[in-house]
Amino acid sequence: MSWNSSDFQPSAILFGKNEVLVEQKSPGLKKRETEVYVGNLPLDISEEEILCLLKDFSPLHVHKIQNGCKCFAFVDLGSAQNVALAIQGLNGKLFHKRKLFVNTNKRPPKSISDLANRPEELPVSEQASGEGIAQTAARAQLTPKASVDPYKTEKPRATSFAVPMEMRGSFLVLLLRECFQDLSWLALIHSIHGEVGLLVTSIVPQTPFFWAMHITKTLHQNMQALFSSLAEAEERQPYLDDSAVRRGARCLAEYHLGAYGHAWNRCWVLDRVDTWAVVMFIDFGQSATIPVQSLRSLDSDDFWTIPPLTQPFMLEKDVLSSCEVVHQILKGKITGALTFESHILKFEVFK
Repeated sequence: MSWNSSDFQPSAILFGKNEVLVEQKSPGLKKRETEVYVGNLPLDISEEEILCLLKDFSPLHVHKIQNGCKCFAFVDLGSAQNVALAIQGLNGKLFHKRKLFVNTNKRPPKSISDLANRPEELPVSEQASGEGIAQTAARAQLTPKASVDPYKTEKPRATSFAVPMEMRGSFLVLLLRECFQDLSWLALIHSIHGEVGLLVTSIVPQTPFFWAMHITKTLHQNMQALFSSLAEAEERQPYLDDSAVRRGARCLAEYHLGAYGHAWNRCWVLDRVDTWAVVMFIDFGQSATIPVQSLRSLDSDDFWTIPPLTQPFMLEKDVLSSCEVVHQILKGKITGALTFESHILKFEVFK
């Protein structure tokens, strides 16, 4: 059975803007010569402040990314000339006592790029197996990392990337057991097969791995029920005590949806650094660093009956390098699962 976008209308609570999302046939996006990379930004910087930082270079749009304790952004300056001027004027300059890394979007500084590419590499020839989610990728044979050209979809090589740490069963089983009383829904993962539509919620740049929502009527119903309850909870849930913000805490925080605004979402505290908490947004597969004082309590099991809306996937033949695919719909088919991480389904995009 073929799938079309009319089968699913995203919830306005989550996505606003006329309840419409752009459909994406392929993640292969052309490199934007008008974009500049700005790295080593303060964690609490807003997109408006980033635009102000580059105001002399005619910024048109900014895409801010927080990955763990790192913050960087890609800014469209409208022309390659403005990109060159911004690099000349800002690279190496101090901003909020931080040395800025400003470069073209082709090759971000290695220290930032390495953070986004935490996984090592392993052979890509994975086959579906019956092993459980708790199996780890430690048994896999590792190979040296090959260099890739960021922000460009590439053809598969002899080897591909290993499973990112945040997608591995050893990590996810701990998170899921802490958050959910009932894990029976895990058995349904392998029932997904054939042609599907996936709404991308997060990617691991320069790898084939991404998080997405499998678009079904059940997903739509869960989205409406969950985000309605979270919107109501935001008004009455108290902020977490400072002492309660520690690894494993279940909480509520605002998730940034780019042009679609913000939405309150379930999250799990991964770590804490002074007044900052590193959290994992359960329903988007995205980690972020946010102020401790902005977290609200969400420890009641009533909020954790609906399974996570998103799940991990791996592209069968391509590499995702541009964050512009996030919040777009990919059409394709499920071709199997990874051997050592069988909860990760392999996905082939229709060209």
